[in-house]
Amino acid sequence: MTKGNINVSVENIFPLIKKFLYSDHEIFLRELISNATDATLKLKHITSIGEAKVEYGNPIIEVKVDKKGKKLHIIDQGIGMTADEVEKYINEIAFSGAEEFLEKYKDSDKDSGIIGHFGLGFYSSFMVAKKVEILTKSYKDEPAAHWTCDGSPEFTLKEGKKKDRGTEIILHIAKDEKAFLEESKIRELLLKYNNFMPIPIKFGTKEINDPDHEPKTTKDKDGKETTEPHRQITVDDIINNPNPAWTKQPTELKDEDYKAFYRELYPMQFEEPLFNIHLNVDYPFNLTGILYFPKLTNDLNIQKDKIQLFQNQVFVTDNVEGIVPEFLTMLRGVIDSPDIPLNVSRSYLQADGAVKKISSYITRKVADKLKSLFKNNREDFEKKWNDIKIVIEYGMLSEEKFFEKSDAFALYPSVDGKYYTYDELYNKIKANQTDKDDKLVILYASDKDEQHSYIDAAKAKGYEVLLLDSPIVSHLIQKLETTKEKITF
Repeated sequence: MTKGNINVSVENIFPLIKKFLYSDHEIFLRELISNATDATLKLKHITSIGEAKVEYGNPIIEVKVDKKGKKLHIIDQGIGMTADEVEKYINEIAFSGAEEFLEKYKDSDKDSGIIGHFGLGFYSSFMVAKKVEILTKSYKDEPAAHWTCDGSPEFTLKEGKKKDRGTEIILHIAKDEKAFLEESKIRELLLKYNNFMPIPIKFGTKEINDPDHEPKTTKDKDGKETTEPHRQITVDDIINNPNPAWTKQPTELKDEDYKAFYRELYPMQFEEPLFNIHLNVDYPFNLTGILYFPKLTNDLNIQKDKIQLFQNQVFVTDNVEGIVPEFLTMLRGVIDSPDIPLNVSRSYLQADGAVKKISSYITRKVADKLKSLFKNNREDFEKKWNDIKIVIEYGMLSEEKFFEKSDAFALYPSVDGKYYTYDELYNKIKANQTDKDDKLVILYASDKDEQHSYIDAAKAKGYEVLLLDSPIVSHLIQKLETTKEKITF
């Protein structure tokens, strides 16, 4: 019997990394910003525990486009690397420095915020660059390092001239990827993938009114007032929100804060959400997020793909089927979990037991919130019923656990505008039915105007008539009759 190690040739794997590792070339920017964020958070952690005798300060990540030089720069003020660390973390493909860091400090801080899971993210650079340079200086008192590679297995590593702590990645953009030299394109990608990263991201500068300058108003001889213009100053354009609402505790937020975050997520959505559900769990998995109930139509498809999935504040996808039960994909909002299993490119969900647990938790949390809203303010809940009923009825049909909890908040409106829970309906009919041995019967209509004669005739005979007009109501009625068996509709 022979034993040995499989040797993967870098020369053979490089073309695979460059062409097939990521489904979309634009992902390279997300990966490099994530690495810069990790480098900054590592520094924050080791300074907080006294291991690094340097000032953490107020670090930012800067992205610069050099269109004339055909270069893109990603600069951080984080932990930096020594030449030996460049050898270890860059030249040894798939060695994850983030994983090693988390293992080393697992007992000192369980919430360091480190994003990285994969050692291959840096190499996504070569999907768009013909050459990549790394200029880096460690927080340790060691010389800077300068690494260069043209996408072949060959590289150069020499002492660098960088004086400040941190790392600068320089991408020499390939001829057929020149779209990534357009500032509008880079801004679009930063807002898509990095809009809520935990470290401020600078992209250029902007002009704002000087807050320390109060424009003077003067009057001429005729008494006409003239106000001088605001004085403009140039400031860094920080394009992200490092502290989004879902990273905070519900006790820190007011109703207006939730609405403001909704507008931040959906700036083109003019209607405010009906209510929100704040998700926050740390066992048996970590998950935070905010889900919003918007006003919904009876269309089951038009509202989907509005929930954004993040992993440690890094945008992953807006297709959350599998994580979120299908009936809730019509909601809006954010879910963030480091425990959601993704493939190596962080692009696609991988099905496993953790995903099912997360889905069950979200179902339960939504049901509990609906029950609480109904219990605390039934009148307001009834007013919102027509805007949320399609989600609830769909959930009752598709999720058994949700169906079991729905008795506490699912409503059945009558043609007279009254609302009943299932048990209230049962008790009302039972009290009015003269023949106690007969099965309880209730009638329902789907259109008050078209079926008015039918409704009048039924009411004349003493029947309660419900107004059930959603497109899935016939399926729901069938489920109620076979499951509960108290009432025949």
